[in-house]
Amino acid sequence: MTPPAVILYEPEIPPNTGNVIRLCAITGAPLHLIAPLGFELDDRRLRRAGLDYHEFASLTVHDSLASCLEQLPPSTVYAFTTKASRSAFEAPLGTAGALLFGPETRGLPDAVLASFPETQRLRLPQLAGRRSLNLSNAVAVAVYEAWRQQGFPPTP
Repeated sequence: MTPPAVILYEPEIPPNTGNVIRLCAITGAPLHLIAPLGFELDDRRLRRAGLDYHEFASLTVHDSLASCLEQLPPSTVYAFTTKASRSAFEAPLGTAGALLFGPETRGLPDAVLASFPETQRLRLPQLAGRRSLNLSNAVAVAVYEAWRQQGFPPTP
């Protein structure tokens, strides 16, 4: 079993996306990027962060979140935000269809968050007074929690 798909909504920082590409290649999670991107996909910083894992990642770029969601099988999508009251560790991430993350400098827009029921808006626990976890770190925590809930793949 592979973890749910990862959706990065309008990512801005190439090394973060490169790190997520590497994570998705390692775990088998499909990666979907929602345009506009804050960089070109051939950006050397993105390539350096993803090392030579690009060929192992399933990566799709979409013009909008709506078109992305239309192309995914019907399933639960969890939107990550520091504004949520529900912890990601209380949700059945292992059965999710996708994990949605916002851009580094502003997070998911209120209109996007409002399109998901409150039970599908999740946060990662953090100390009070802190802004947020780095995007690629947040994606890694969520993907590995989903994968843990699935029991991880059998080892060779």
